[in-house]
Amino acid sequence: MKKLERSLSLPAVIAICIGGMLGTGIFVLPGIAATKTGGSLWLAFLIAAICILPAAYSKSELATAMPSSGGTYVYIERAFGPLFGTISGLGLWLALVLKCAFALVGMGAYVLVVLDMGSDDFITKTVGLGFLFLVFVLNIIGAKKAGNFQSYAVFIGLLVLTALFVIGIQTMDEAPEFLSFFNEDSKKIESGGYRDLIFAVAFVYLSYSGVTKVAAIAEEIKNPNKNLPLGMILSLFIITAIYVLISFVLTSNVGLTDLTNNYNPIHTLALDLEISSFKLGGIHIVGASIAFIAVLTLLSTVNAGVLASSRFPFAMSRDGLLPPLWSKVHKKFLTPINTIGITCISIALIVLFLPVIEIAKLASAFKVMMFVSVNLAVIVLRETAAQWYQPKYKSPLYPWIQIFGVVTGIFFLIVLGSVPLMTILAIFVSGAVIYYSYGKNVMRSGVLKNYGHRPALSIFGNKEETKTEKIKSQKKASSELDPKIASKAGAIVPLLGNESSPEMLVEMAAAIQSKNLIQALNITEVPSQTDLDAFLEDSPISSSLKRRLSRLSESQKLSVDFEAVVTHELSDTINRLSSQSSCEWLVMGWDGRPTTGIFVTNPIGWLLANINSNLVLYKDNGVRYVSKVLLALRPGRKDKNFIGIANNVCKYYGAALTLLHVVPEKSNTTETIKHRSEEKLKQSKVQASVNVVKSDSPVETISEISSSYDLLILGTPEKDNWIKVLFGGGKDKFTESAACSVLRITLKD
Repeated sequence: MKKLERSLSLPAVIAICIGGMLGTGIFVLPGIAATKTGGSLWLAFLIAAICILPAAYSKSELATAMPSSGGTYVYIERAFGPLFGTISGLGLWLALVLKCAFALVGMGAYVLVVLDMGSDDFITKTVGLGFLFLVFVLNIIGAKKAGNFQSYAVFIGLLVLTALFVIGIQTMDEAPEFLSFFNEDSKKIESGGYRDLIFAVAFVYLSYSGVTKVAAIAEEIKNPNKNLPLGMILSLFIITAIYVLISFVLTSNVGLTDLTNNYNPIHTLALDLEISSFKLGGIHIVGASIAFIAVLTLLSTVNAGVLASSRFPFAMSRDGLLPPLWSKVHKKFLTPINTIGITCISIALIVLFLPVIEIAKLASAFKVMMFVSVNLAVIVLRETAAQWYQPKYKSPLYPWIQIFGVVTGIFFLIVLGSVPLMTILAIFVSGAVIYYSYGKNVMRSGVLKNYGHRPALSIFGNKEETKTEKIKSQKKASSELDPKIASKAGAIVPLLGNESSPEMLVEMAAAIQSKNLIQALNITEVPSQTDLDAFLEDSPISSSLKRRLSRLSESQKLSVDFEAVVTHELSDTINRLSSQSSCEWLVMGWDGRPTTGIFVTNPIGWLLANINSNLVLYKDNGVRYVSKVLLALRPGRKDKNFIGIANNVCKYYGAALTLLHVVPEKSNTTETIKHRSEEKLKQSKVQASVNVVKSDSPVETISEISSSYDLLILGTPEKDNWIKVLFGGGKDKFTESAACSVLRITLKD
C-alpha cells in the first residue's frame, strides 16, 4: 500500500489550523459573546485558549501515534471501544453541523449589510440557506478545488484584521471598560461580572474548534513529530492573539448596544472607524470588502464542515456501526450522496428552528465534549501501556495537563446550561441505541475494555460469578489459538521486542521452573483496525530473537520453543496461552510498575489480577553474571516459598544467597527474626546467610545494600491505601532505587 506524500511544511500546517479557526470565531461570535461579558470579552478568549491547550497537546500525541488513523473518531474508538466510537462519531458530526449552521447565519448577516437590507432574522436565515444549497452541490459533484480559495481568504482576512487593529487601537475611547468584571458590582449578572465571564469562556470554545483538525492529515506532513505539535501550538498562539486584540479593539470602539445580538461585528467595527469615510457610490468600501472576505471565509468553513461531517456517518457505516445505506456512493461523482444529503438537511433544520445563541451554545458544548474525550484517550492509552501505542511526540506535563483539560471541560459543560447537557445525553443514548442495533457484532474492542474493566469487575461484582465467567471466556478463547503453543511448557516468556536482554528472561525462567520446557513468544500487538494476516511473515525482530534463543538453548542445554504471535489484545493473549497449558510460571520484562487500579491500569497490572500462573517480573539493570543474590521480604510473607525460589535461582547460577529483613529502628524482634530465618535456610543447598537491619527508611537501606549484589528478589507490594486501589501504584520505589537487576515475584494462592 502506497503512503501519502509528505508535502506539508510547518507554514502549511499553521495555515490549515488558522483556516480552521478563522471564521465564525472572529466574524460572528464576538458580537453575541460581548452581549454577556461586555468589555472583558478579550479575557474570555484568552482563558478559553488556555483551557484548550491540553487538547492541542493530546491531539498532537495521538496523531503521531496513529498518523493515518482518521482523526478523533478513531482515537476515541481505539481507546474506549466501538460503543464510544459510535457516540463520538455522532457527537463530532453534530458539532460540525451546528458550526456550519452558525456560520450560515453569519454569512446571511454580512450579505444583508452589504445590500443594505437591514438585519431581519428570517431573511438572514433564508440567504444562509441559499449558500447551503451551493455547498450541497459543490460537495455532491466533488469539486475538490473549490476550497482552494480558503488559503487566499485566510491570508487576506488576516491582513484586514491586522489593519483594523492598528487603526482601532488609535481610536479607542479614553477610558475603555475592558476590565468591567473588576467593577464593584461585578457579582451582578447584568454587569458583565464573573459569572458572565465564565459563561463567555465556555461560549467561545467554538472559536478554537479548528485547532486540532490538521491532525487528520498527519500522514501528509513533513517531519510530523515536530511540525504537527509545533504547528498546532503556534497557530493557537497566533489565533489567540488575533481574537484577544480584535475583541479588545471591538469592545473599546463599538458600544455594547450596537454589539447586542450583532451577527456581523467586524463590519460594524469598520463602519465605526475613520476608514469608513472611504466610499464609492454610497458604499463603504472597507466595510463591503470586509463583508466580502467574511462571506468567503465563512463559505469555506461551511464547505469544509459539510465535507468533514458527512464523512463521519459514511466511515461509521463502512465500519459496521450504521446501516449500509449511509455508505452509498454516487455512481458518477463517487461522493457519499446520502450522508451529504442528511448532513445538509440537518443543517437547514437547525438554521430554521433553533435560535442563533442556542446553536452557538450547542456547538461549543460538543466541542468541549470532544476535547475532554481526547484528553481522556491519552490518559487511557498511556496508562494501559498498549504495546502498539508508540507516539513519536509526547505531551508535556502528563498527566496533569490532561487532567486540567478534563476538569475545566466538564466545568464549562455545566456552565453552558441544561439544554447542551440534555442534548449530549441524548447523543449518548442515540449512540448506544445505534451501536446495539447495528454495531454490537463489530469485532473490535477498545484498549480500556482489554485492560481496564476486569479488575473493577472482580472488586465490585460477584467474585464467584466473575471467576466462572473468566473460565468460560478462557475456554472459548483457547480454542481460537494454536493448541500446540505452550501446551507442555513449564514457563512462558512473552517477548514484546523492547527487552534489553531476552536471553536473561529465558535464563530466569529456566532457573525458576520445575519442568524442562520453556515457551518463548515474540508477541506483537497491533490496532484492531489492522488485519492480522498482514503479519504472517516473520519480522526482522522475530527472526533475530529466534536465532539468539536457539544459540542460548544450545550453549546452556535448555529446551526452548520459539513462536511469533500477532494479536489485537496483548494481555488477553498472554492469559489465554497460560490457560491452555500446564504453565507454572510466566516470566516477563517490566518497567517497575506492577500494580493496577480500578480506573487506571496497565497490561502488567491486568495480568496480576487475572493470570492463572505464578508471575515473575524482571527489571533488567544491565547485570549479565549473577554471583550474589539478595532476597528482601517484609516480615510475615510466605518466606519459605520465596526462599525456595531464590534457592533455585542461586543453584542455576552457582550464586550465594542473602536473606534480608529491614525492621523499624525501635523493633525488639531482631534476634527472633534472624533465628527463624536461619532455621528456614538450613534446607538450602547453596551458600546462604541472614542479614537483619534496623532502619526507618527501608527503600534507601535496600538500595544501598543492593549495590553489593547482582540480583534483588522481591515480593509483590500490597495495595495498602485507597489511592492504589483506585488508580494503581506508581513505579515501585524499591525497584527504581535498586542498584542491581530486580526479580519481582507474585505467587498465586
